[in-house]
Amino acid sequence: MPIATTNPATGQVLKSYDPMSAEQIDAAIERADLAYRQLRGTTIPQRERWLTAAADLLEAERDETARLMTTEMGKTYAAAKAEVTKCATACRFYAAKAAEFLADEPADATAVKATRAFVRYQPIGPVLAVMPWNFPLWQVMRFAAPALMAGNTGLLKHASNVPQTALLLEDLFRRAGFPEGAFTTLLVGSAEVDRVLSDPRVRAATLTGSEGAGRSIAQIAGRELKKTVLELGGSDPFVVMPSADLDRAAEVATTARCQNNGQSCIAAKRFIVHADVFDAFAEKFAAHMSALRVGDPMDPDTDVGPLASEGGRDEIHAQVRDAVDRGATVLCGGEPPAGPGWFYPPTVVTDLRPEMRMWSEEVFGPVAGLYRVSSYDEAIEVANGTSFGLGSNAWTRDPEEQERFATDLDAGNVFVNGMTTSYPELPFGGVKNSGYGRELSALGMREFCNTKTVWVGEGAATAGAGAHAE
Repeated sequence: MPIATTNPATGQVLKSYDPMSAEQIDAAIERADLAYRQLRGTTIPQRERWLTAAADLLEAERDETARLMTTEMGKTYAAAKAEVTKCATACRFYAAKAAEFLADEPADATAVKATRAFVRYQPIGPVLAVMPWNFPLWQVMRFAAPALMAGNTGLLKHASNVPQTALLLEDLFRRAGFPEGAFTTLLVGSAEVDRVLSDPRVRAATLTGSEGAGRSIAQIAGRELKKTVLELGGSDPFVVMPSADLDRAAEVATTARCQNNGQSCIAAKRFIVHADVFDAFAEKFAAHMSALRVGDPMDPDTDVGPLASEGGRDEIHAQVRDAVDRGATVLCGGEPPAGPGWFYPPTVVTDLRPEMRMWSEEVFGPVAGLYRVSSYDEAIEVANGTSFGLGSNAWTRDPEEQERFATDLDAGNVFVNGMTTSYPELPFGGVKNSGYGRELSALGMREFCNTKTVWVGEGAATAGAGAHAE
């Protein structure tokens, strides 16, 4: 795949880049390693100033940055501006919380026959981040902010269709004051990931992407004995029970399905509705979906912009056609519009069955599948009947059902009476084929730390844990 900016609203190639040579890749890794040796010796207050400066730059340059993202991958301009703001918030969160998250944790010294015992969190070195195009700033920032604050350095292999956003991120951290090489963009194709991750100076990897990409990264990392965090696909259930507020559920379902033009791992994709309220919910939901405006993502009145690639649009249309050919019913949408750009209308499909592709595959676009169930147990069976386990949504005003959904939904995230989203304050990740490890919160910062046990016996100084320079 060429490394190029192609406007998905027009199909026009705007800017292309030559891939980095083997010599350039090696030089970038060397800079990252040298920067790590420098960064790990800095204090948390120093890194806090740099990350806060990055937040200031993001906020000052929000509109320009958002326009670039919209041009590269097609999200609406309003959504792109919100993404920039969210990234600035994450920077401020980790700048403020790093001292707490990285503080020494005292242990019971008496129990382990020590005068002092504690856990210390320390950086491990350069980390390779292989990131997707759908949230080109946020997906990177939720790794970069905690990793840099912990004292690690980052090597970014971004998706090949968002090279300008990738270069912007490198420039952002440099201008914020981080040492040269602390965060480096590698303009390379997927074939070079093995070379980078196999380099002994690179200590770990994080990936957000497809199952296939996750398996590839995990295989390389396993061979090299390196830590990985994988956030892969999702086919999130959105369960609606009889006691739900149907008007609110249908409204949120529309946003949950069509956020980011439907291209989100945690977008609700399978709408599992109790038979008692199925018809009423389906009518409301289809009406909301039909009312969304598809068009120029820079137009403030646009709700849904183009898909990021022609192949992506063709794939979801093939999934819809497969369902229709096997007996499914389309309540709205279902046909791409004529004209330039890779647009697809918000679509609702019902009467789904297991032999249809939509039953078991992730649909990465503004297409919703409706499933009718007759009980709570059947709802759980359908919701968990997938190889994925990233996010999930449950709509019920019954307190007992709320507690049961929190326990029974087989996912890394359960949102009750709300839309699945990510917050810096909460851990984020999946189970089953949706990956492993966690991003965000304290857990996300510590994923790429050496969790070091320190045991001190007789004759030690009396200073307590936590007295180190940071």
